[in-house]
Amino acid sequence: MRIKFLCLILTFGSIATINCLAQPHMTKTHNLPTLYNDNDDDFIIIAHRGASAYYPENTMIAFKKAVEMEAEMIELDVMMSKDGVPIVFHDAKLNRHTNGSSYIKLYSLKELKNLDAGSWFHPKFSDQTIPTLEEVLTFASGKVALNIEIKTEAVSNDIENSIEQKALQLVKKYGMRNHVLFSSFDYRAVQHLKKLDPDIPVALLYNRNQSRRLLPHQLVEQYNVDAFNCSYRQLKRKWMADLNKHKIPTFIYTVDSKRRMQKLIAGGVTGIFTNKPDLLKSVVQNYHLNSTTD
Repeated sequence: MRIKFLCLILTFGSIATINCLAQPHMTKTHNLPTLYNDNDDDFIIIAHRGASAYYPENTMIAFKKAVEMEAEMIELDVMMSKDGVPIVFHDAKLNRHTNGSSYIKLYSLKELKNLDAGSWFHPKFSDQTIPTLEEVLTFASGKVALNIEIKTEAVSNDIENSIEQKALQLVKKYGMRNHVLFSSFDYRAVQHLKKLDPDIPVALLYNRNQSRRLLPHQLVEQYNVDAFNCSYRQLKRKWMADLNKHKIPTFIYTVDSKRRMQKLIAGGVTGIFTNKPDLLKSVVQNYHLNSTTD
């Protein structure tokens, strides 16, 4: 369903307003994952590390609650254990979100599984452990699409036995190939994924140091990716105009403000990463309701 609205283009907190029709971003030229619970509004609600405003991030309870809140996609971070198992965790070090210390890459899966990954958020979540990617795929298959971010710390120059190869193999094993969007700040990972499977949906997470001042559409073309992801702080007038002109799927992180959500939706972004998927769902519903009654 196409919805008429004012197109708001953001730039460093200011807003330029022009009258226009929303440009549908999900075109045939870009390969995006199929949503299990798509409502055909050309917008995707993405739970950032699960429902992480209310539950410890990147844990199974945060993912399960995100599904209950009707998120259409869940974003998660993938690292590698010492013994080469893809695990779901954001930081390179364990200190902040577990009772462990030092670097993840120094721990075997068995050692990681013995850590408490929930008490840092609240003592009642002391039963939460670090999930493996396989556990999350087992849960998500048939329920919710995933945005799997490959963390830079896990990326190397090699493709064989790489985090990208192992993650892709697991995605295919659990029948999630058509329901996953990979992404990374490390452009090597983006290239590896497209080499391993040219048709797998991949988004470029904007990395200033690797981008050489290229416009979003130039980066998307150069790396042969399907979408462009960036922070709302990075999004500016020139970029938004470029993305809309080239009809590039655009995902913005991490937005928990109702007002900012409304502006981004009006600006024509394809989806928003949020720690509060319940709030974003409400904002989307109200926005479309108001748009159709105007």
